[in-house]
Parts: sequence; C-alpha cells; structure tokens
Amino acid sequence: MPDTPDMPDAIPLRAWWTGWAPAAGAAVMATGILSTGLHLTGHEPLSRIALFLASLAWIGLASDFLARLVGDREQWARRAGTPAGLDAVAATTVLGTRFSLLGWRWLAEVLLALSAALWPVLLLAVLRRWRRRMAGEVFLVCVATQGLSVLGATIATEAGSDWLAHAAMALYWVGIALYVLSLAYFDPWEVRKGAGDHWVAAGALGISALAGAGLVVARDADPYLWNNDDQGVLRATTGALLVLALVCYVLLAVAEVVWPRPRYDVRRWSSVFPMGMTAVATLAVAAALDVFRLKGPGQVLLWIAVAAWLATAAGTALAFRSAVRDRGR
Repeated sequence: MPDTPDMPDAIPLRAWWTGWAPAAGAAVMATGILSTGLHLTGHEPLSRIALFLASLAWIGLASDFLARLVGDREQWARRAGTPAGLDAVAATTVLGTRFSLLGWRWLAEVLLALSAALWPVLLLAVLRRWRRRMAGEVFLVCVATQGLSVLGATIATEAGSDWLAHAAMALYWVGIALYVLSLAYFDPWEVRKGAGDHWVAAGALGISALAGAGLVVARDADPYLWNNDDQGVLRATTGALLVLALVCYVLLAVAEVVWPRPRYDVRRWSSVFPMGMTAVATLAVAAALDVFRLKGPGQVLLWIAVAAWLATAAGTALAFRSAVRDRGR
C-alpha cells in the first residue's frame, strides 16, 4: 500500500484521543448529572442539550471500550484492572437515570441490564489489584455500585418492582461498605497534589446520598417494601451521607485555594462530576426528606458545577485545537 501524506498528520489527533479517552467516562458522568440537575430545577432546554452531549460522549466511550475489547484484549484487561475501568458502569447508570426521568423506561432498563452485567466483572478485576495509597479514582468502586442503586431505585419506583427495589437497597449498603474500604486505600496527599480525580471522594458520598433519597422515595410510593424502622434508618443514613458529602466538598474547595492547580488537566472532568453530583444529591435529599431549605443551596451548587463544566469543556476544546494545529504542521 503506498504511503499517504496525511497518515502521519493523524498521529497528534490519535495522541489527543488516547489522552482524553480515559476521561470520557467522567465527562459522561459530569454532563449527565448536570442534565439531571437542570431537569430538577426546571431548566429543561438546557437539560436536553446536556443529555445530548452526554449521549454523544457515551457513544465514544462505548466505541473505545469495544475497540479495546475486540482489538487489544491485553490493553483492555490492563485498564479493566484499574478503578478507572469502572467509569463505564458509572457513566451508563448516570445516563440511564436521566433517561428514566425522561420517561424512556425501556432504554433505562437496557442500560441497567448492561451496567449490571459489567459491574461484577470489572469490580472483581479492580479489587484483585488494589494497593495502598491510591489516587481518588479508587472511590469509583463506590460510585459504580451506588449508580446501579440509583438507577435500580428509579426504575423500581416507576415500575412498582419490589425485587428491584430490594436489590437497589442491597447495593446501597454494599456501596457504603466499599466507600469505607476505599478510604483505607486512598492516599490523603492527593488532596494536595491530585490533578482532579481526588474530588471523587466527595462524589462517592454524594451519589450514596442520592441513592438513599431514591430508596426513601421508593418506600413512600410503596409502603410495603420494608418496615418503618428500616425506613427510619435509611432516612437517617441518607441525611448523614449528605452532610458528609457537603463537608468533603467544602474541604476540597478550600484545598483548591490553598494549593491551587490552575493548569488544565483532563482529570478535571473527575472534579466536575462530584460538584454536579453533590448539587443533585442536595436537591434530591431536600425533596425526599422534606428539608426544603436545602433547595436553595442545591441550586447554588448546581450553577457552580455548570461553571466548572464550561471551564473544563473549554480546556478540552483548547487541547483539541492544539492537536489540530500540530496536525496542520
């Protein structure tokens, strides 16, 4: 086959994709949760735009996942053995939850089945290779598990499925246990030197609170799911998780001021998702526990997350433009 002059020029673009592809899951999660938050606050046009962008990013994530699985099994296995491999599960559940809120239950159920099939395979692969002093991505084991709980509780409430609600409840407690385990393996120095994924520590608490809020709503819709004592424990745990998520959010925000990291890094998508998740969890818990004074702070946190999303998207666009310029040269 004769050489074509444009083949070497594609190398910078491939390099850019190689660098950005691991963040695709975080980008889907960040954009998808913002779509949910904008929906909850009544900004439906913006929510639909965010959902469209999240869907496009998910298609890219799925294509990359399948390409690695079929074309480079060894590389796929290496990535699957890291906590970041679970972002495929977490991103799918976040997108499925938004589709469920949109009324597309059949699509949400498909995404639930897909993520439930991937979850045990990827989780076991990650747990086998855990080590001490890991980056913030270690908390993705909790995020992926609680994502399944959130999506399962949402579908169970709409479909009136008792078994799915109980499965979501079991995943909720497993997710909390995985958070505690992750905390033992997390390197606390990441709060000072991390490039963005250290924020997942707050995002995992936020999605746990969101899962609890979803289960509280499921029990309110069907009083025969579990007894009043279990509901009381669930409500108390959910409230405590939200408080912890907000405290963690504030501490990480202070750390950003004390140890500023102004330069763009693709791992900043892993900061945007926890910001959006904390906002949505605050709004959801406010509604589920009838603590309506939390609605205002939830809205403020949501717009902070939107601003962070815009800044990170701008950084990604500039990185892409730089790759295009390199290709032109």
